[in-house]
Amino acid sequence: MPKLDPYEYLNIRIDPDGTVTRLLKLPPANANPDLNSGEAVFSKDAILSEEKNTAVRIYLPSNIITKHAAAATVNEKMRLPIVFHFHGCSWVQFRANCTILHASRSLFAFTIPAIVILVDYRLAPENRLPAPYEDATDALLWLQKQALDPQGEKWLKDYGDFSRCYLHGSGCGGNIAFNAALRSLDMDLSPLKIDGIILNQPLFGGRRRTKSEMKFIADQVASLPAMDLMWELALPEGADRDHPFCNPMADGPHKSKLRSLQRCLLFGFGRDPLVDRQQEFVQMLILHGVKVEACFDDSGFHRVDIVDPQRAAILDEIAKGFIDS
Repeated sequence: MPKLDPYEYLNIRIDPDGTVTRLLKLPPANANPDLNSGEAVFSKDAILSEEKNTAVRIYLPSNIITKHAAAATVNEKMRLPIVFHFHGCSWVQFRANCTILHASRSLFAFTIPAIVILVDYRLAPENRLPAPYEDATDALLWLQKQALDPQGEKWLKDYGDFSRCYLHGSGCGGNIAFNAALRSLDMDLSPLKIDGIILNQPLFGGRRRTKSEMKFIADQVASLPAMDLMWELALPEGADRDHPFCNPMADGPHKSKLRSLQRCLLFGFGRDPLVDRQQEFVQMLILHGVKVEACFDDSGFHRVDIVDPQRAAILDEIAKGFIDS
């Protein structure tokens, strides 16, 4: 195996107390809740849990306000779907105010159009799995509370369709979206309805090495040593990569829930080390009767949409079609 420094790949340093120093510093992006600012997409922050230091950032396309103002009466069809987003980046990096995340979620909200709820979940290794899954269910329960409360979050109450909710995630965020969908099956979320899940190059693993992992062992974005370190930092202490959090194809109680899973859209790319696992995941869902729309592109690499705006736009348009259907 090539001598690749996974800590350098992830831009982290492990401190003596087991926490992480994150060496990649990106400037934060402030939310803009001012509806008179002329922005195409407005945004605001809300606290999920002060104890856990978790929050959400809500994105609202400005054109929905114009449409509602121009309409003599507002009917339910004018309301926007609500899309939860769980960001990627190796379980250990980034918060919801990251400039890259802020820009991409603003564009997604405008393109669909939808109200987007970006979940600022806890990071590893300070908070190992299942902490991000718990934060995801906290976000679902928070939205339910807003729906039921006459004084709930005004943007959601005025413009959101609580019966058309989606779970969307990229990379490890795709892993979170999948596990949040499984957990939602055991929850009474009424009046919320989870109408589908959108997984963009979801991060899964396993003890057995796949052909694509070995072929792209030194991948610039997701090298095999870096992925091994990701899971070492994120999984519960003592768990290996065949734990269901990492390897959903492994046996576990989650398998009994798959037949009840919501419809799924999945994106994958042929030069992604994870592509073999993503294809195995799709086959597992299909065998359990899940309605799956799988979009694999041979020419792309892991998280190509971050560096290629045209590719990102294509993924957003496909997601739009999935949500509109």
